[in-house]
Amino acid sequence: MRLVAKRWDGSLTLKLGVTALAVVLGDYIFWQLQQFAGVQGIFGLGLVAALAIARPAVRRDKRARIALGLAAIYALAQLWDPSPLAFGLFWVAMGCATLLPGTATFGDGWRWFQRLFAHGFKSLFGPLIDLTILSRVRRKRPAGPRGLRRSLPVLILPLLGSAVFVWLFAAANPVIERFFASLPLPEFDWSLVPRLILWAILAVMTWGVLRPRPPRRMFGTFDGSGDVVLPGVSLASVTLSLAAFNALFAAQNLMDLAYLSHLATLPQGITLADYAHRGAYPLIVTALLAALFVLVTMRPHSSTAASPLVRRLVTLWIAQNLLLVASAALRTFDYVEAYSLTILRLSALLWMALVAVGLVLVLWRMLHGKSASWLINANLAAAGVLLTGVAFIDLGAVSARWNVAHAKEIDGDGAGLDLCYLDYLRGSALPALIELDQRHLPGDLGGNARELRVVAQNRLESWRKEGGWSLLLDRRLAQARATPPSTTVPYQPDCL
Repeated sequence: MRLVAKRWDGSLTLKLGVTALAVVLGDYIFWQLQQFAGVQGIFGLGLVAALAIARPAVRRDKRARIALGLAAIYALAQLWDPSPLAFGLFWVAMGCATLLPGTATFGDGWRWFQRLFAHGFKSLFGPLIDLTILSRVRRKRPAGPRGLRRSLPVLILPLLGSAVFVWLFAAANPVIERFFASLPLPEFDWSLVPRLILWAILAVMTWGVLRPRPPRRMFGTFDGSGDVVLPGVSLASVTLSLAAFNALFAAQNLMDLAYLSHLATLPQGITLADYAHRGAYPLIVTALLAALFVLVTMRPHSSTAASPLVRRLVTLWIAQNLLLVASAALRTFDYVEAYSLTILRLSALLWMALVAVGLVLVLWRMLHGKSASWLINANLAAAGVLLTGVAFIDLGAVSARWNVAHAKEIDGDGAGLDLCYLDYLRGSALPALIELDQRHLPGDLGGNARELRVVAQNRLESWRKEGGWSLLLDRRLAQARATPPSTTVPYQPDCL
């Protein structure tokens, strides 16, 4: 017991010291510097260092080191351009880093969702939990000489009771009240309250990183193998369904190929933009339903998955689904050419790519008899790679640059330039607006573009003064200051 208590005290002392340093760092960057945007990346790097210092098990575990490296990357993403995505990915990576040393096998995404949820919830009450554990360890120690520390609990009641009675006597006796009023007692500075709250939040966050709190019980992952007993699901019904589905998908894909490649003319009253917009999202839902059908009816080691004919039909169907996803992406491209690019449309294209990868993984699982855990982890890995890239890319800036470069007013082929959408993108559109301003466009378009560029720059300047800092923001402001507006003639676009 003495050895356990000694180890607990040593680990506790180190973690308390590291937590105190993290609170000092957070107080400096958030309170003293009055920064609130990109500087959370600096604090995130501090948490990465704190976990590496205070948890030797993390340094010894290769998996935990990889997770900690990812957390550092996501902290850098917040330094570059803070976003909820980078913030969320950082905490997922930190949770994995602190929990991995206590897991024998990695498991799958479903189990990790439970681990991270339980760890995050328990960490909110982590200091109280550890104080309870520490008190139990202290009580189990052998009795030693009575000192001040052991006498403090005995003094609490008399001191607290005396203070209450003195307060009551002061309220009843003006002489006592005047005596206490004459004492040079320091006045409490209420401006310290928000700072103390900040310290408490930083301490709880840091302590949660340093103390892993896995769930005691978890729900198992659905196996998803063997025959499933469902009404109407049999080898014959699945074979007939796949034959019918392949025929329907072939008709749809041939129709898309004819219309989108301009081999056939659309019916009167239907434009290519209408055709593209109406079809993109329903086709993705169709592909997802197809994947669900394969997952339910083509489980590994089932009689349907063992049939060579069914396996060939599924392979053909998945290939047609991939063609369907490509058609949906092509429809979206056509719609972008007609109505410009937006963050939502760009996100939809990325989502379509992820759906295509998921379909390939579903097929791979069926052909090679992979487990449900493998499929979950493979899809999560693909999503993680995509989201990691997006964490470093400003989709608004990509949309703005695309719209400016392909505007009808610039090259004569794209959609008309939507200045109001550029204004909606705020600081993300500043590089594109600078480029547009440098083209010296004539008339109202050039004047409106210059006015929007000035407005966007002023917004970023104001945001920077208020504490909104990031490396990308400073880079954009440096570019704007190096290329002043081409004119000061005032214009007022309708969207301002």
